[in-house]
Amino acid sequence: MVTEAQLQRYDPASMKKLLTDFPKQVEDAVRIGHEAALHLPAVPTTRNIVVTGLGGSAIGGDLLRSYLSAELPVPFVVNRHYFLPEFVGPESLVIVSSYSGNTEETLAAHEDAVRRRARVICMSSDGKTARLAARYHQTLVTLPKGYPPRAALGYSFFAPLVILARLKLIRSRERDILETLDLLSRKSRLLASPDRTNPALRLAMKLNGKLPVIYSSADRFDVVNLRWRGQIAENAKTLAFGHVLPEMNHNELVGWKVLTSVMKRIVVIMLRDAGDHPRVKLRMSLTENILRSYADDVIEIASEGKSLLARMFSLIYLGDWTSYYLAVLNRVNPTPVEVIDFLKKKLGKV
Repeated sequence: MVTEAQLQRYDPASMKKLLTDFPKQVEDAVRIGHEAALHLPAVPTTRNIVVTGLGGSAIGGDLLRSYLSAELPVPFVVNRHYFLPEFVGPESLVIVSSYSGNTEETLAAHEDAVRRRARVICMSSDGKTARLAARYHQTLVTLPKGYPPRAALGYSFFAPLVILARLKLIRSRERDILETLDLLSRKSRLLASPDRTNPALRLAMKLNGKLPVIYSSADRFDVVNLRWRGQIAENAKTLAFGHVLPEMNHNELVGWKVLTSVMKRIVVIMLRDAGDHPRVKLRMSLTENILRSYADDVIEIASEGKSLLARMFSLIYLGDWTSYYLAVLNRVNPTPVEVIDFLKKKLGKV
């Protein structure tokens, strides 16, 4: 188990408080989305939406793309490069997402959006992104400072979600947001207490010393899957891998054959949702039965809630907490990402 003394020792920057207060962050992000002053040139139609960002600043865009995929009448792309896709132009909506405001790839893509005369909304806590927004008279959605970008997911997802509804690009999600807030608030009390009833802590204990491999459906939960892997890597400082179904059944499944000693140290996590395609549900069950012969363990985790939004964030929140407790079990501080900071420093000298 994990004691409060261990939490204090390995979490001096209090990542636990950020996780505990995540429902409040979502509430604040919704407020920011409603209050943001939108200064956008009028166009006959919005032909595509592009979120440009990296790391924790991009995952909100990934989730928006996945969550809205069945509703949006225009393409939605997440860009992780120094330049934008060739199709971007005056009828594009580009959301520049850089929590620090100083991500070099995002700054370059921001300038590219200006050259292409795209409509731009900037989301940042400060830095060069904010200064560029002021220089080009663009909408700036100012986010509160003091968060690791990956811990600011509430801001990077819910603020633009509300803004897209204000722009009439999607329908309002107010009812689903309220359900999600209620679910997160209830889960916060449960997951913040390091006792035997805590499902995140129990799962972290099963993952301790193991290699997590995470599978999910491809349509709506591919990014939830990605979030789990990213949080385990950044918070717990351990590798995690994953894939989506049905694609995994057409290639990766065959790889469970030769490295038997390695596979015995793998724990498979199957993220499941009531809305998964019926054939994907069947594929998941059959895949689990196959993998039980190879992996150390196969664990099913089902989403909770009525709306898709609540169900997605029920799994995201559980994964965030699991990565936190796994960090403590690994005796590492979940907050710093020293190797990323080292890489940025080296790049800044070139």
